[in-house]
Amino acid sequence: MTEIAPKLGGLVEFYRSPVRTAWTPTGSNVPDYPKLAQLWWANVANTVSGEVTPQLAMDSLANEQDKVLERLERHGVLGECGPKLNEETDATYWLGQPGSPKPRLNDEKPRGQTVPYDDLIKAWREGRAR
Repeated sequence: MTEIAPKLGGLVEFYRSPVRTAWTPTGSNVPDYPKLAQLWWANVANTVSGEVTPQLAMDSLANEQDKVLERLERHGVLGECGPKLNEETDATYWLGQPGSPKPRLNDEKPRGQTVPYDDLIKAWREGRAR
């Protein structure tokens, strides 16, 4: 990590410094980072490999994270800085809040398209939009 630290925009230096604990006694304030990070990478890998859609991966990630956070909340291992989960609420509530994302359209036109990364880089180098 020391060798690549200059390429990581201060991330390594931040986590090695005492400032990382300035906000809460739990440091980076990500409860059970090792467990949650496993969930993130597993769900990203499932999407990247094409095993599941991005929506299914994000739904799965949310459910898995809720289970971990609920366990931490129930056992109180992080004291006053531990997670405090809200009651589960229907998506329509959240989509109706100010500044929320817009709900999915039933008739999205034109339909979204995923372009391979290498094609995007090639177009960028050639000065094309696609």
